[in-house]
Amino acid sequence: MSKSNLQKWLDRLDLSIVRWLARYSLPFLRMGMGIIFLWFGALKFFPDLSPATDLAVRTIDVLTFGLMPANLSLLLLATLETAIGLGFLTGRYMRLTLALLVFQMAGTLTPLALFPGEAFMHFPYAPTLEGQYIIKNLVLIGAGLVIGSTVRGGRIIADPQELPERRLQLLPQPVRVDWRQQ
Repeated sequence: MSKSNLQKWLDRLDLSIVRWLARYSLPFLRMGMGIIFLWFGALKFFPDLSPATDLAVRTIDVLTFGLMPANLSLLLLATLETAIGLGFLTGRYMRLTLALLVFQMAGTLTPLALFPGEAFMHFPYAPTLEGQYIIKNLVLIGAGLVIGSTVRGGRIIADPQELPERRLQLLPQPVRVDWRQQ
């Protein structure tokens, strides 16, 4: 193969890989999110199976000003995470699933502020195992953002050159008014 033929072959190989990724990455991401939330949520239904139980209950206690009993807060959290997991796995009610995810993630990140002594060995650069467990949720938030960008039918495009030509409707230019002349 000459260099140009090799380059063409590599380009075709690259494009076929990227097409495969564009087709299967979002469903894989959604399924992965579903499995994680269903699994971690289900663990919270059983005492002492989730390593996050104690911190989660104490966080909810602070956020609800102590008005919610620990067993109820854990049951509600388990139900919330399980519902999020089922939403991602089924692909149904994605807007609701994503809204629940935003609510859950807001609560999940709060121990970094509420309990920094437990989240960090040396604030802010050396997280404890619990802190690492919380910080990794940034990836889940990013995954939720990607999935959310597709709820109106958006998708990943492997090669923008393959898109049908579309005429851009340019917005009219803003009118500039010289207030000094009035």
